[in-house]
Amino acid sequence: MPPSSNAKTTFKPFVAAAENRPELTARALILGAFFGVLFGAVTVYVGLRAGLTVAASIPISVLSISILRAFGKASILENNIVQTTGNAGQSIASGVIFTLPALIFLGFDLESTRIFALALFGGWLGVLFMIPLRRQLIVEEHETLIYPEGTACADVLMAGERGGSFASRVFFGLGLGALYTLFQNENIFALWPSTPTRDFDIGPQHLLKGSSIRADVTPEYLGVGYIIGLRVSAVMLAGGVFSWLLLLPAIYFFGSHMTSPLYPGTTLIHDMSPSDLWKTYVRPMGAGAVAAAGVITLARTAPTILAALTEGLKNIGKNNGTAATPTRTTHDLPPTVVLGGSVILIVLMFLFLEFHPVPGAQVGALANIAAALLVVVFGFLFVTVSARIVGIVGSSASPVSGMTIATLMATSAIFLVKGWTAPAFGALAITIGGIVCIAASNAGDTAQDLKTGYLIGATPWKQQLALMFGVVICVFSIGFTLNLMNTGLQVFQRLPKPIPFTIANTNEGVVNGVQTKGNFSLDHIQLTPHDHSGTKEELGNANRLILLNAIGSTTLEDGKYLYNPDTKQIEIQWIQGIGSEKAAAPQGRLMATVINGILTQKLPWALVLLGVALVLVVELLGIRSLTFAVGAYLSIATTLAIFTGGLMRWMVDRAMLHHAAKLAAANPDAIDPATGLPVPTSVTPALDTESEISPGSLYASGLIAAGGIVGLLGVAIRAGEGISEQRGGNWQFWRFSSQNPIYHDWFSVLMFGLLAFSLYYFARKPLDAK
Repeated sequence: MPPSSNAKTTFKPFVAAAENRPELTARALILGAFFGVLFGAVTVYVGLRAGLTVAASIPISVLSISILRAFGKASILENNIVQTTGNAGQSIASGVIFTLPALIFLGFDLESTRIFALALFGGWLGVLFMIPLRRQLIVEEHETLIYPEGTACADVLMAGERGGSFASRVFFGLGLGALYTLFQNENIFALWPSTPTRDFDIGPQHLLKGSSIRADVTPEYLGVGYIIGLRVSAVMLAGGVFSWLLLLPAIYFFGSHMTSPLYPGTTLIHDMSPSDLWKTYVRPMGAGAVAAAGVITLARTAPTILAALTEGLKNIGKNNGTAATPTRTTHDLPPTVVLGGSVILIVLMFLFLEFHPVPGAQVGALANIAAALLVVVFGFLFVTVSARIVGIVGSSASPVSGMTIATLMATSAIFLVKGWTAPAFGALAITIGGIVCIAASNAGDTAQDLKTGYLIGATPWKQQLALMFGVVICVFSIGFTLNLMNTGLQVFQRLPKPIPFTIANTNEGVVNGVQTKGNFSLDHIQLTPHDHSGTKEELGNANRLILLNAIGSTTLEDGKYLYNPDTKQIEIQWIQGIGSEKAAAPQGRLMATVINGILTQKLPWALVLLGVALVLVVELLGIRSLTFAVGAYLSIATTLAIFTGGLMRWMVDRAMLHHAAKLAAANPDAIDPATGLPVPTSVTPALDTESEISPGSLYASGLIAAGGIVGLLGVAIRAGEGISEQRGGNWQFWRFSSQNPIYHDWFSVLMFGLLAFSLYYFARKPLDAK
C-alpha cells in the first residue's frame, strides 16, 4: 500500500515532540556501552561457531528496563539510548565475522590494529550514510517500510514504560543457561562430555565407516535454533546429514584401499578420522557450495538491490528543506557532519593503507586514494540498499553477504587486471570488502534503531551520537574476542607421518605454495594427540622450529605448519582456532574462496565444483541453497544442536494452536480471526508464533547470551593455560576428571534434553503482568 500523503502529520509518537524527558544521559551511555561490549563479544562467539547471528536490540531493551528501574525512575527515551548504543556491538560484530576471518584462511594473522581500524571505519560509514536517509526511509515511508525488529523493539520499550515486565524470562534463560554451561563446557568444569559423539564402524565390512553423529550440546545453539525456527534449522541439518552421513562414508568406502594420499589430503584415507575427512575433503566442497549459493543469492536479489538503490538515489536530497528550527523529534545531525565525517574517513583510510599496508601488498599513494574512494562509493551504494531492504525483510534476512561478494568480485577483478595476484593482495581485497560489509551491516541495524526512535518519539541526533559512541566502544571487544577465539581454540598436532620438505632459503620465500615465515615465536607448546585422546605432549625449545604457511600447495592442505630443520621434515600442524570444527566461520571461508578463486585459481577445483553442483541440485529442488550449503559446510555437531532448538519451536507452536482450539470452543471472542490464535494482551503476545517478543524468544535470547558469555570465559581460561605453558609454567584450571561416574554421552544427551524441556516450558508460560 502506498504511504499516506499526510503520514508525517497524522502519526503521533509515544512521547510527544513537546515533551523533554531524560534521554542522552551518562548512565544510559555507560550501560549501553557495557551491553555493546558484551553482545558484540557474544555475537562474535556464536557467529563464528554457528554461522548465524541474532538481533540483540530486544534483549538489551528488556535488560535495560529492569536495570535502570532498579536505580530509580527511568525514561523510555533513556532505555532507547541504551539499546541504540548497545546494538552497535552486535551489528559491527556481524559484519566483522562475515569477512575478517578470511584473513586467516588467506594465511595472514589477525592484527588487532587492523581489526580495530576496519571495524571503526565501516561502523562510522554505516551511521554517517544513514543520517541523510532517515527522513525518507523512516518518516516518509513509515507505512511502507515496517522495519520488523525496530517495531518489535519499540513495542518492548512501550510495554516496559506501561509496567509490563519481560526481564524475568531473559534472566531465567541467563541463569539456567550459565549454570548448565559451567558444567558442560569442556574448557571449564567439563562434568560431562561437551560433544556426545557416535562414530560408525559396523561389522566386518566396516559399514558407514567414516560417518559420525555428534552434537555440541550448548545453550546458544538451542536458543539460535528456537529463534530461526524448524524450517531453517531443518534445512541446515539436511546439509549436515548429507555431509556427515553420506559424503564421509562414501569417501572412506571408495578411498580406503588407496595406497597413497588423495589430494588435497596428505595422509591415507584409511587412517583418517571423520573429522579429518571433513576437514580435508568435505570442507572444500562446502566452501564451493557456500560460494555458489552466495552468488545465486546475489543474482536472485539483484533486482531488489537495484530497485532499492534506484529508489534510494532518487530520494537523496528530498525533503531537505526542513524548518530552520526543527522540532525535537525531527532534528538530525547536520549535513556538515555527514560530509565532513566522510572526508575525514577517506583521509583516515588513505593514511591507514599508506602507512600500515598489508605486508607484501604495498601500492602507490594514488592506488591507496583510489581504494579509499572505492570503499566510500561501494559503502554508500550498499548502505542505501541495506537500509531499505531491512525495512521490508528485517536485518536477519538482509543480503549483506551478497553485497560483500559483489564488492570482493569487483575488487579482485581490478587486482587481476593490474596483475596483483600475490596472496597479500587477497588480504587487501578483504580489507576493502570488510569495511563495506561492516558499513552495510551497521546501516541496517541503524535503520532499525532509528525506526524504534521514531515510534517512541526519540531525538534523532541524540540517537545518532549514541550510535557513533557505541561503535567506538564495541570495536575494542570485537577484535579482542576474535583473537581470543583464534588462540584459545588453537591446537598443535603432530602429523601422523612427517613430511620431508625442502624449504625456501630465505624468509618469505615460496616453494610449491609453501611460504617460509622464519623461526616460530613460542618456546613451549603442548601437542594434542591426532585422535584427541591420551596424554598431551609438552614440547620445549619450540622456537628452533621454522613456521611455514601453505596456500594452494599440492603437498600440504592450506594452513600453518612447523618444520624441524634437524630432520628436514614437517612434523607439526598448527590448527588455528578460527576455521576449526569448533569455530568454522563459514562466511569468512566463503570470502576467502571467492578471492582465491579469482586471484590465484589454485583452489582444489574438483572438490569446489562438486559443491557447486550440489547447490544446483538443491536449487532445482526448490530449496534456498545458502542455508543448505552452510549446513553442509558446518560440523553436524552444530547443525544437530540447532535443529533441536527448531524442534522445540515447532512443539511450542503446536501447543499454542491446540490451546487456541480449546479457547475457541469455550469463547470464540478470545481468538483473533486474522491469525487464528488467542488475542494478545497488552503485556505479552505470548501466543503469537511470529512475535519477536514472545516468551520463548526472550528465554532463548537469555540462553544465547549465557552460552556466549560463559563459553568465552572458557576460551579465556584455555588461552591463559596456553600462555602459562609458553612461559614454562604449569597452571591448569581445575576440572572434573573424565573418569567421573557421569562423564558419559548418554548423560550429556539427558542434560541437554532437560535444558530443551526448560525452553519448551518457559516458551508456553505467559509473561507476568508486572
